[in-house]
This record gives sequence, structure tokens and C-alpha cells, in this order.
Amino acid sequence: MTKIDLSSYNLSELKELQHGIDQEIKNRQQGDLAKARQQILSIAQDVGVTVEELLAVNSKKSSKGKGQKVEPQYHNPADKGQTWSGRGRQPKWIAEGIAGGKQLADFRI
Repeated sequence: MTKIDLSSYNLSELKELQHGIDQEIKNRQQGDLAKARQQILSIAQDVGVTVEELLAVNSKKSSKGKGQKVEPQYHNPADKGQTWSGRGRQPKWIAEGIAGGKQLADFRI
């Protein structure tokens, strides 16, 4: 790209040039967006689906991962209602039991 010598421009001319550049950038972005929108519509029509269906496939999150309920693997022998999945911070009753000489396997359901 050719380097432009801007030193001969006064402040007003530079601001006008900047405004023109900003406007051209905005116009080109809008043109690119319109072109992308048309390409998406064309792809959706080619495969016989709506744009919403086309985009929904990629936006759905997997059911795996954060927020999924995990079955408990350990319980407190003194209170069977206290359980732990084995994930995250150990409950106090597990930590105390291990400190008292028990093994984690001793708490397994």
C-alpha cells in the first residue's frame, strides 16, 4: 500500500478526510453484511431449510458439561442423606474422615 504524506493537510482537512474514511468503512461493512446475509439465505434455500433452522444447529449447546446433574458417588456413613458426586470441593465430612485415617473408598455408595 502506498504511504500518503499527510503533513501538508491542515487540521480541518485531516478531520474531513477522517470522516470520509470512517464513512467508507461503515459503507463497506454494511455491504459485506448484506453480501453475507444473501449468501446465508442462498445456502438455506439450497438445502431447503429456514435461516432460523440453519443457524439453530450451530447455536445449540451440548447437553454435556456445566450444569449437568451428576449422580452421587459417596455418602456420609453417619448420615446417608449427605452425599457427594466426587466433583468439586470435598465436603467437610469427607475431609475429616480422610484426616482420621479413612480412605475415600470407605465413603463409596
